[in-house]
Amino acid sequence: MDNKDAYIMHLENTIQDLQNQISNLNEIVLLLRKEKFGSSSEKTTKEEIDGQLSLFNEAEMEADASLPEPIVKDVKGYKRKNTKTKREELIKDLPIREVPCTLPEDEQFCDQCGTPLKVLGTQVVREELEYIPAKLRIVKYIKTVYECSKCKHSEHPYIVKAETPTSLMNHSLASASSVANVMYQKYVNSIPLYRQEKDWEQLGIALSRATMANWIIRCSDDYFKPIIDHLQQKLLERDVLHCDETPVQVLKEEGKKPQTKSYMWLYCTGNDGKEPIILYDYQPSRNGDNAVNFLKNFKGYVHSDGYSGYNKLSGITRCGCWAHLRRKFVEAIPTKKAEGASLTQAEIGRDYCNQLFKIEEGLKDLSSEERLSKRHELEKPVLEVFWCWLNNLNYLKGSALGKAVVYAKNQKPYMENYLLDGRCSISNNAAENAIRPFTVGRKNWLFADTPKGANASATVYSIVETAKANGLNVYTYLEYLLLYMPDTDWRNHPELLDDLMPWSADVQSECKR
Repeated sequence: MDNKDAYIMHLENTIQDLQNQISNLNEIVLLLRKEKFGSSSEKTTKEEIDGQLSLFNEAEMEADASLPEPIVKDVKGYKRKNTKTKREELIKDLPIREVPCTLPEDEQFCDQCGTPLKVLGTQVVREELEYIPAKLRIVKYIKTVYECSKCKHSEHPYIVKAETPTSLMNHSLASASSVANVMYQKYVNSIPLYRQEKDWEQLGIALSRATMANWIIRCSDDYFKPIIDHLQQKLLERDVLHCDETPVQVLKEEGKKPQTKSYMWLYCTGNDGKEPIILYDYQPSRNGDNAVNFLKNFKGYVHSDGYSGYNKLSGITRCGCWAHLRRKFVEAIPTKKAEGASLTQAEIGRDYCNQLFKIEEGLKDLSSEERLSKRHELEKPVLEVFWCWLNNLNYLKGSALGKAVVYAKNQKPYMENYLLDGRCSISNNAAENAIRPFTVGRKNWLFADTPKGANASATVYSIVETAKANGLNVYTYLEYLLLYMPDTDWRNHPELLDDLMPWSADVQSECKR
C-alpha cells in the first residue's frame, strides 16, 4: 500500500511539474509575441496609476502630507502644457535676407495724372525658410617670403617666411571642416560612410569611404585621444558615475570569429551638479576587468544594471537600478486580463516601483542634502513594505514573475544604496540614455570592420556626446578641436588641454549651441 501511495504521489508531482512547464512555456510564448508585435513602451496607463494609490497606505499618506507632486497628485485634473513653439521662437536666431518687391521704374507714375509716385511705406507679406546647399572649394595656403633689401647683397642675407597653420594630415585634402562633417554625419546623424560617399559625389568630388574611414581613424588617434584621456582623468575625480555596456560586432579581430560579440562600454558622470562627461570605451569582451581597468583608483558610487561583472570593482559603492527591476515586473504582467479583475502580483510589484519613481520626480529640483533627507522620509517606508511583500510572495519557479523576484532578491544589497547620498540616482537611466545614440547608429552601420575603427568610433562618440551634454553645437566643436589641436603643444604643456574642454570659457563662447 505504501508503494502504491508513493507511486501516486510521484505521478501527482510529475503532473504538477509538467503543468508548471506548460505554464512557463505559455508565458514565454506570450512574452515573445508581446516583444515582436506589442508596444515597447513600459509606461503605466493613467487608470492603473489612479488605482495603485490604495496599495501603499501609510507610505502614500506620508508622501501626500509632506510633499506636493503636481504632476501625479491629480492625474484627471492635470493640464498638459502646450509644447508647440511659436514661429518667432523657431526663427529668432536665423539670419535674414530681405527681398524688396518694387514697381519697375517705368511704372512708377500715377495712371490718372502722370505724376511720379513716392514711396508711402513697406509691408512684410510673408516669411519663408530658405535652404542653402553645401558647396565645396579648395583652400590654398600661400606662404609669403620676405627679404631684407639692404642685407641681400651682404655675406648674411636676411630671409624670413610667414608662418602657416599645421596641416591636419600631411599630403591629404582633409581639412578641419571636411573631417568634422564626415564625423558629424556618421556619429550624430547615423549616416554610414557608403551613403556619405554618394553625397560627396553630388557635391562634385569622388571621395571614397576608405578615405573617409582613414580620416576618422587618423584624426581620432592624433587629436581626439589626448582630449579623451584628459576627460577620463576628470571623470575619475568625480564621486558618482554611471556604467553600461552594449554589444558591437567587429569583423576583423585577431583570434575571434566575425560573428562573435565585442562590447562598447560607457561611463558617464552622475547628478553631482558639475560638468557632464560621457565616455565610450571599446573592448573585445564583456569581462568585468574592463571596467576595473577603466575605473582604476576610482572611489565613489557606481550605478549599473544587474550584470555581475561590476562586482569586480573594489573600493566603490555599487548602486542598483530600479528601472531594470521595474522592467522585470512589467514583462511578467499578463497581456490579457479580465475587466475589473484585481491587480496581479506583477502589477503590484511594478506599482511599488512606480511609487518610488513618482516620489523621485518631486525631488529632482531639490539640493542633494534636501533630496537625501526626503528620500529617507518618503521612500524608506515604501522600500520596507516592498521587501516585506516580496519575501512573502508565492510565485512559480522559472516564470517571468519568479525571475523578477529572484532578480530583486539578488540585487537587494545594491538597490537601497542610492539612499546613502543625495547625488545618487534611483536608476541607471543616465547611462542608458547616453549609450542610446550608439545603439541607434549601430542599426545603420551594423558593424565595425576592424578594432581600430571601433576604437575610433568610441573616441568620436565620446567627443560628440560630451559636447551635446555641455550644450555645444557638435559640428562646431569638432571643427574647433581639429583646428586648434594640430598647433597645441599638449605633450609638453598638458594644461593647455583645459582650454579645449567642452566647458571652458573659450569653447563655450565659440561653440555654444
